[in-house]
Amino acid sequence: MDLFIAIFTGTVIAATPLIFAALGELVVEKSGVLNLGIEGMMLMGAALAFWAVTAGYPMPVAILAGALAGAAASLLFGVLALTFLTNQYAAGLALAIFGSGVSAFLGRGFGSEPIEALHGINVPVLSDLPLIGPLLFRFDPMVYLALVMFAAISWFLYRTKAGLILRTIGESPQTSHAIGYPVIRIRYMAVLFGGAMAGLAGAYLSVAYTPLWVENMTAGKGWIALALVVFATWRPLRILLGAWLFGGMTILQLQGQALGLEVPSELLSALPYLATIIVLVLISRNRQMLALHFPASLAKPFRPAG
Repeated sequence: MDLFIAIFTGTVIAATPLIFAALGELVVEKSGVLNLGIEGMMLMGAALAFWAVTAGYPMPVAILAGALAGAAASLLFGVLALTFLTNQYAAGLALAIFGSGVSAFLGRGFGSEPIEALHGINVPVLSDLPLIGPLLFRFDPMVYLALVMFAAISWFLYRTKAGLILRTIGESPQTSHAIGYPVIRIRYMAVLFGGAMAGLAGAYLSVAYTPLWVENMTAGKGWIALALVVFATWRPLRILLGAWLFGGMTILQLQGQALGLEVPSELLSALPYLATIIVLVLISRNRQMLALHFPASLAKPFRPAG
């Protein structure tokens, strides 16, 4: 039972940064913009949040700083891709490289000392319940925030007029502009939101998941989050399930190494990424499903007439 609890809680925790980053990218792509720079925004969010903690700021301020760092990085992407109509693929890749370099530069002064990690919430009575307590009521606040963001984004996209407008812009910006909607402004807002969510994901990595500075600590999670959006066929619930799948594979490979399985550790470490690739290949074979939810104007530049 203790092993089951450890795997379950580890899965949820490992999935949390992916949920933040992938949900943010979902909103961005629903507006018709493709930002490949998630990895860079996560690293910048991680670096600034870690710096804020070491500088003595309260944990909420550090997490907010991480979100703002991600949003600021995404603004740079927005200026290039939306104002100057730079190729979105190139601008996103440049942002990923830029974020990696900036975080490495900032991290030179962090040293190797760990910081005090974000504490879990102790809910009176509920946290002490057998089995249910450790499974549901002992996580840190960011885990619950990720679930709240999942519910909020799902409601926003499919239950509000603003969400409908966002999805309409992602399908046909020309029609949306003709109706009178400010396409570029709304896309900027979506890009900034996606950047803030990536920054939150990075902040979670540096102040809760691994409260010790390690260069390039995202270890490809930004690219996994990008893949999860496609894996989910641009639907929030599938993003949540996909993040849990990846988180579960991550924890299982760690448990496998701890149990001393006679399998090369490199292969075990590659299992989460291998599982993601296999699922993406299987999903990609169903072109009808992809076409049904794929934003028609994704990565296509738009300049308002006149």
